[in-house]
Amino acid sequence: MTICIFMQPLYLTSSAATTLTLQQPECTRKPRLLDRVRDRIRYKHYSIRTEQAYLDWIRRFIWFNHRRHPEDMGAAEVEAYLTNLATVGGVAAATQNQAKSALLFLYREVLGVALPWLDGIEGAKLPKRMPVVLSRSEVDALLSNVSGFAGLIVHLLYGSGMRLMEGVRLRVKDIDFDRRELMVRDGKGGKDRVTVLPEALADRLRLHLAWVKATHLDDLARGYGHVHLPFALARKYPSANREWCWQYAFPALGLSVDPRTGKTQRHHFNEQSVQRAVRQAARDAGFDKPVSPHTLRHSFATHLLENGYDIRTVQELLGHKDVSTTMIYTHVLNRGGRGVFSPLDHPGASRR
Repeated sequence: MTICIFMQPLYLTSSAATTLTLQQPECTRKPRLLDRVRDRIRYKHYSIRTEQAYLDWIRRFIWFNHRRHPEDMGAAEVEAYLTNLATVGGVAAATQNQAKSALLFLYREVLGVALPWLDGIEGAKLPKRMPVVLSRSEVDALLSNVSGFAGLIVHLLYGSGMRLMEGVRLRVKDIDFDRRELMVRDGKGGKDRVTVLPEALADRLRLHLAWVKATHLDDLARGYGHVHLPFALARKYPSANREWCWQYAFPALGLSVDPRTGKTQRHHFNEQSVQRAVRQAARDAGFDKPVSPHTLRHSFATHLLENGYDIRTVQELLGHKDVSTTMIYTHVLNRGGRGVFSPLDHPGASRR
């Protein structure tokens, strides 16, 4: 432990004062604002993506206000910044609300300032949009155009309804072949849930895991083989990060350095590679609609409802907190135009 002792001199020249300031012990230096934000985010166990997004929004807020400290600003500056994002930046409502959440976190959690005026700043109203859903034939065409590592993940996303990050972060221990179940850990909102493991992918997934295990054993032989564990489990169970059951089911093809710990290890498969594979498959299939990995989740839910499964079951598989979120998929159960036939399609209508 470092003990700091300060002695006030009776007489101090300007040069001596400068020297004393330069040699001030580290324990008296106030941490930088962004370091304090980062420490608080990690203390509350927010995800690395939330950490990166919040830090970026706070930097932008400070630069927008000519590098003034947030403690010297108030409602006018925050509202002007959020308004600028919408009017000049043209950002989506969800993006604007994320920026507001970052500033809320900064003032409440880091600066510890009670700011009732911040609650008065309204968030952007999110538009209600219908999800893009693929028909069964379109799903078949898409899946036939993906292969390899990313292709297996794409098949699993459609077959289980997982989100993209839930799929690439899946660990070996959370795959149950006997019960045909996948355990999704720490999903959206920090919740765990169980979803279905497609029987059609069971054999292919077993072969894949055999290759992953061989890769893991090779990493162990070379002095690596450990993986990131959440919530300080690595300290509680020092050897767990090298055990087979904790490894990612879809690991990265190469080793990398963990930005939080500085250790060289094997991260999960790059989610951007999956996104690119889906976009390329959609182009190859000749689709005229935007398709992303999340489109497969929408299609999973819609096709289950078409097969007669009740909406509560679909809600649990998707991990929705409120059934009203799942209700959006019922729109495709109706025929076009909510089941109403256009008068132009009436048998007695005149034809040109």
